[in-house]
Amino acid sequence: MASQQSDRNEIERLDREYTLGTWTRQRDFDPTEIVDTEGPRIVTANGDSILDFSSQYVCTSLGYDAERVVDAIAEQASNVPYVAPGWSTEPRARLSKKLAEITPGSLKKTFYSTSGTEANEAAFKIARAYTGKYKILSRYRSYHGATAASLSASGDPRRVAQGPEIQPEVPGMVKGPDPYAYGSSLDPDQSLEYIEEMLQLEGDTVAAVLVEPLVGSNGVLTPPDDYLVRLQEIAHDHGALLICDEVMTGFGRTGEWFASELYDAEPDIITMAKGLTGSYQPLAATTVSEEIAEFFEDNLLNQGHTFAGHPTACAAGVAAIETYEQEGLVENAREIGEYLTSELDALAERHPSVGERRGVGLHQGLELTRSEMERVPFEERSDKVSGRTTVLDEVSAHALDNDVYFYTSVNTIVVTPPLTISETEVDEAVAALEEALEVSDAAMDA
Repeated sequence: MASQQSDRNEIERLDREYTLGTWTRQRDFDPTEIVDTEGPRIVTANGDSILDFSSQYVCTSLGYDAERVVDAIAEQASNVPYVAPGWSTEPRARLSKKLAEITPGSLKKTFYSTSGTEANEAAFKIARAYTGKYKILSRYRSYHGATAASLSASGDPRRVAQGPEIQPEVPGMVKGPDPYAYGSSLDPDQSLEYIEEMLQLEGDTVAAVLVEPLVGSNGVLTPPDDYLVRLQEIAHDHGALLICDEVMTGFGRTGEWFASELYDAEPDIITMAKGLTGSYQPLAATTVSEEIAEFFEDNLLNQGHTFAGHPTACAAGVAAIETYEQEGLVENAREIGEYLTSELDALAERHPSVGERRGVGLHQGLELTRSEMERVPFEERSDKVSGRTTVLDEVSAHALDNDVYFYTSVNTIVVTPPLTISETEVDEAVAALEEALEVSDAAMDA
């Protein structure tokens, strides 16, 4: 630790001393200072220019040069930087209308907050009020946020690690299986049948079924084409809503505005954040169908935040959507996503430690394996919170030594670059990954 302290610059030392790091034991918190950004790259204090193939937390979808968004923030901050949510502002009105236009189906009205966690919390309360029921059925391989209800709805290992002595789970959260043939005893059809039986056995108590259309930090799990529509039919047959958590997959990441559209689903509620502003401002949204919105004309929407519909954040949201549209970034994600898919498939063929490539567009993942025959994971789910250095950590560290940043989660290398990415930058990232995967190949069981 002494040598680490001596290697830190003043900002890193202050940050380490006075900031509580997220999702970590503080002895492992040792952040590197970022001093600049350029295109899809971040620049460290010691001058390293790193190609960001994670979009940080799958959120800097516009890269780091979205001038339209920067200008909109500056203009709004100099005009009306903030008013309480009871007042109207042009950015919020324009953003709400735009979200009604680009979201699928009959989604119409939006409630604003500041994070995906809060967007999901709002969705739970809306679904419960609308249906008069209280249970939320989610899935075991999922992540929906860090606050009490959203973490209780998550199947992520971080929920288990929290422990009831620190944060008891919120009542009413039940979990079903995922469409994950690689790591489950059920095939996708059976997982749907299991969820249908759960809804039957829970009685008329489930307000909503909550899913990520493509699971994010729990392995980039990609469902069969008919899965989401069938799930929605099952939910509606039992008087439950379908909530699609598109915090990661919204705003073009899969080559469509929302991943729900890939599967022809029209959710009753969509939650979003991250790409909504490209993370230039913290902003999240919970958008509901016209029917649900009509319910609250005469019923209390018992939900609010000081920063709900923050005008500067909403100005960033409007400008971000205009950037996606005018620069053709959704189409770019589709086209470059096809190229990335083919390159990752070829990479998987060359490296026996890659058990499976999954994903769509620029939402991709490589799951690694110790055994080519038996698909034994290097990393257990509990390792996400164990603090143990895993083979996947070593793989990502090797790529970072070659100035490409990937993050890993639950035995999966997550590949989620900004939507501005080019084929040349894909080639650069794949070359770094090619070399890094030699580490996992060498670690396979004999």
